[in-house]
Amino acid sequence: MGVLSRMSYVIRSKINAVLNRAEDPTETLDYSYEQMRDELQDVKKGIADLTTQKKRLEIQKRNLEENVEKHNGQAREAVKQGREDLARKALEKKKQKMNQIEDLEGQIAQLQNTQDNLVEKKDTLQNRIEEFRTKKESMKARYEAAEANSRVSEAMTGVGDEMEDVSRSIENAEQRTEEMEARAEAMDELHDTGAFDDALSDKDQLDRELEEMRTGGEVDSELDTLKAEMGMEDEPEVEAETQSESDEEDIDLADLEAEVAADETETETEQATEENNS
Repeated sequence: MGVLSRMSYVIRSKINAVLNRAEDPTETLDYSYEQMRDELQDVKKGIADLTTQKKRLEIQKRNLEENVEKHNGQAREAVKQGREDLARKALEKKKQKMNQIEDLEGQIAQLQNTQDNLVEKKDTLQNRIEEFRTKKESMKARYEAAEANSRVSEAMTGVGDEMEDVSRSIENAEQRTEEMEARAEAMDELHDTGAFDDALSDKDQLDRELEEMRTGGEVDSELDTLKAEMGMEDEPEVEAETQSESDEEDIDLADLEAEVAADETETETEQATEENNS
């Protein structure tokens, strides 16, 4: 099959599919029924015209029959009067009229046969139309019931276009919900690992460590001042003081690291809350 032939076949198939969807069987049945009724009316009109023509011939026949009686009377009167010539003419006219009557009778008989045939066909056609009307109504009822059943089935099984749209909407909503849930879990994980603090802060690790040491020194100084005010300051040996200061620095660094971790967790929680609200 050539390309043009295949294209022509596809086009015809598409057109037939469109016409099949557009065609309503109930309308087709009603149209066929009306066409048959129109044909029946044409047959009845033909019978009426034929009957009219036959009646005209019958009227002509009656007139000729009256003329025959008239000529017959004229011939009798002429014989009484001894006018054979007039009697002959009257009888000749009578004969002509009788021949015309005979022709008319043949035509009338032919028209009558035609009329009888047409009436018989009309009755047959009328019976068929009545049968078709009964079948038509039955088919329309079946089609409408099947159509209603199909609509209900499509609504129940989700085959209809509307249910397809609803299904797609549900699928899209589920997909977006899963994406949002996954994003929220990822944000929580990043907050827990401190990745957000590192990404959002403009300080590097060295800056943070120096700041921690400075903060720890300020706290130690404030603590010494507090002890001095309370008369609790001791005079340990230099070596012990050095060791104590080292231990205190270790303790301070540990406390500081714990405090910083707590602050970071609190900051991450606040940021996550602001992002979720936005």
